[in-house]
Amino acid sequence: MLDATRDLVEAGGYYGTGLNQVLAVSGAPRGSLYFHFPQGKDQLVAEAMIRGGAEVAATVEELAGSAADAAGLVTAILTTLGDRLEASGWTKGCPVATVVLEVAATNDELQKVCADIYASWRAGLAARIAADGHSGQEAEELATFVLAMIEGALLLARAERSRTPIDAVARRVTALL
Repeated sequence: MLDATRDLVEAGGYYGTGLNQVLAVSGAPRGSLYFHFPQGKDQLVAEAMIRGGAEVAATVEELAGSAADAAGLVTAILTTLGDRLEASGWTKGCPVATVVLEVAATNDELQKVCADIYASWRAGLAARIAADGHSGQEAEELATFVLAMIEGALLLARAERSRTPIDAVARRVTALL
């Protein structure tokens, strides 16, 4: 159910994903939904997002192990997420962004989940940027900038159905770092 929810919400949004749709895609019986997620759709979406966020964090950690520097890491992240986006038919860029855009202003629980996921990604980027010799504050600010550029590139690539924004951001971030 969590994987189905993550995929459906990422592609169609929070409001575009119904519980009947989740049950149909996952093949889970209705009783399982209410047994495992007694707080309903928000709990299901929150846990699916946490899982999706952890998967991206694990990917970033894996890529960091083979990247020569922060610029190489960011390029690898953009390539990996760009490949995922393109392979999905331009429906899956970031497992968090769609929910943030739809409900962060009105749903405190999901806003907190989104903020925590982004904070963990930003911390991983900041650590790698700091390892390249940037001071703590500078590394934090650069990590925020880089994460915003990654998210923006994915959003534009999805809107344009083109890798052009991803490639442009990769070149500019490499020059910056």
